Amino acid sequence: MPSPAPLAPFCSCGAEAQVGTRLLEMTTPNKTPPGADPKQLERTGTVREIGSQAVWSLSSCKPGFGVDQLRDDNLETYWQSDGSQPHLVNIQFRRKTTVKTLCIYADYKSDESYTPSKISVRVGNNFHNLQEVRQLELVEPSGWIHVPLTDTHKKPIRTFMIQIAVLANHQNGRDTHMRQIKVYTPVEESSIGKFPRCTTIDFMMYRSIR
Repeated sequence: MPSPAPLAPFCSCGAEAQVGTRLLEMTTPNKTPPGADPKQLERTGTVREIGSQAVWSLSSCKPGFGVDQLRDDNLETYWQSDGSQPHLVNIQFRRKTTVKTLCIYADYKSDESYTPSKISVRVGNNFHNLQEVRQLELVEPSGWIHVPLTDTHKKPIRTFMIQIAVLANHQNGRDTHMRQIKVYTPVEESSIGKFPRCTTIDFMMYRSIR
């Protein structure tokens, strides 16, 4: 009886590679999508930026990379912390204020390990009674992050103070970068009557009574 022909060697490398690729695709979290430019929100006439009405403070900052850089409308500048985590941005109003949305600009492409990966947003009357209202997990964000601030009835919150806490950075980075933060309140409807909103530049020039 003739001896059986030897079996050809079986290589599973290709199959293993394909399975590994599929597993990687399944386990890699999606990047945080960028939100719209906040200036588009302002043009709708439904919100107003009120950051200038607040007193801003930071848990730490590198000289020349502080509150002024967070609020200068320049995406090329940034706040850089200079201390231990959590890194804090404190926004305090002189009176109880209605706040609808926070907009934070982060840029993983430029900041890499300085980019926040976990953020907590807290509100309250002062430092002693802050309560967390939102916690965000960010994956390589590159653009504006919109954070709605609403109560259990989906209405904008009223608060004296907002605290943004950076709990972790990408790649276990120590210090953090934030490039801009904006705070928005809803624009109240006129008690006299409701009129079509002025959204074009020409109309917006004349929407206020002088």
